[in-house]
Amino acid sequence: MQHTSIKNVGDLKKSGYTPRSIREELRQNLIQKLQKKESVFAGIWGYEETVIPDLERAILAGHDINLLGLRGQAKTRLARLMVNLLDEYIPVIEGSELNDDPLAPISRFGKDIVAERGDNTPVVWLHRDERYTEKLATPDVSIADLIGDVDPIKAASLKLPYSDERVIHFGLIPRSHRCIFVINELPDLQARIQVALFNILQEGDIQIRGFKIRMPLEIQFVFTANPEDYTNRGSIVTPLKDRIDSQIITHYPRTLDIGRRITQQEARLKDEQRTRVSAHDITKDLIEQIAFEARKSEYVDAKSGVSARLTISAYENLVAAAERRAIINQEKTTNVRIADFIGVVPAITGKVELVYEGEQEGPGIVAQNLIGKALRTQFANYFPDPDKFRKQKEKSPYKKIADWFNDGNAVDVLHNMPQADFEKVLKAVPGLAELVQELHPNQDVASRLLLMEFALHGLAEHSLISKHNLTAGLQFKDLLSGMLSMPSGKRDDEDEDNDDELSSGRFR
Repeated sequence: MQHTSIKNVGDLKKSGYTPRSIREELRQNLIQKLQKKESVFAGIWGYEETVIPDLERAILAGHDINLLGLRGQAKTRLARLMVNLLDEYIPVIEGSELNDDPLAPISRFGKDIVAERGDNTPVVWLHRDERYTEKLATPDVSIADLIGDVDPIKAASLKLPYSDERVIHFGLIPRSHRCIFVINELPDLQARIQVALFNILQEGDIQIRGFKIRMPLEIQFVFTANPEDYTNRGSIVTPLKDRIDSQIITHYPRTLDIGRRITQQEARLKDEQRTRVSAHDITKDLIEQIAFEARKSEYVDAKSGVSARLTISAYENLVAAAERRAIINQEKTTNVRIADFIGVVPAITGKVELVYEGEQEGPGIVAQNLIGKALRTQFANYFPDPDKFRKQKEKSPYKKIADWFNDGNAVDVLHNMPQADFEKVLKAVPGLAELVQELHPNQDVASRLLLMEFALHGLAEHSLISKHNLTAGLQFKDLLSGMLSMPSGKRDDEDEDNDDELSSGRFR
């Protein structure tokens, strides 16, 4: 249909246009995409075999939908992508507040203008991007906001009595006729407001201030809800829940690979950051592993969930930490180091809800704990398990490294250490370069250095050596001195004392 050439109802009739409901529109367009094997929900990863098939079944069935899941599970993103299943343009009576179909008007305005002007009724075309309405449910949302109310100013200006339905100011829902309407965090909506949705969902009509008007609204409703809200802030009233045809449960990424794909897609990096900073796959996996560790941590509230936004923010912070170091050292390019994970801590502390025990430990310590556990878990993917050599120390590939530290040697890896100093410090540890060369041959210089640094962190997490937080970085030394060292009363740097407690092995 050449929509740009059709300007009135007469031409619209000649074109062969027939009205159809939004549910039928979504259904037919989905069928076409499925037949062509086209992706409907592009950019959504990990739901290919779970959530997306359920969502497509609900659309084919013509259902209103409730997406139920913890925060950061792409519920709103799924709802917004449903717009792609709408026709690119639909005809609307010009000036209509309710997006009246020219051949099937539902408002008083639409019916009157068609009765008055007939085939000369002007038609405009509404793009699908304008057919999406989203409302965040908050306690202050009113019936007038969603449904509508009598507008005394309109009554006065038009000189109409309050009994005339033309004095009604329609709310968001009627104005979303022939559109997708999304209510986020549905349980936060007051119960009396939820009750007002009963008729709209079941009968498809609205009632305003006792007006006897029936408007057969055509709206595709999508709701989102967090299971935590059912106990913490509110609930979906049972009759409303009964009227929502399909409830689809979302979930977090089930593999590290899917999590990485989401993070890399969503991270907002500047072009200059991408040019200046390179991140090895190890560091990307560590970011995802932190979220996996948080979701099973005894210190993190599992009911609240750990949003995918944690890994996105953490990766952005990680790159920023490496960029800052490069700027300070006037280096044109750099690679992310394990030491740069100090920059990830703020992204964790702001995005995890702690249980009582976690609050007692403090968010900073819990964040360090999660990073440590991620390092320990990922270490096993690149190096032999040190625990297997506990009883056979002579055969341990880490013996030479551990012996050097046990002889009283120490290594300081500072946050803002220039590349040349970083390389010099790591190469000063006997056996470290040989370990990486044996297990990971043919690596470039940057990868070898990262693996060498990673090995030190992994050995510390397995208690073969000790790791201590300094004000300006980290210090690796033998385990025994780390266990025996006590904060000195002569030191003024209390932060450093606290940092020593952080790495004293209490979480291992």
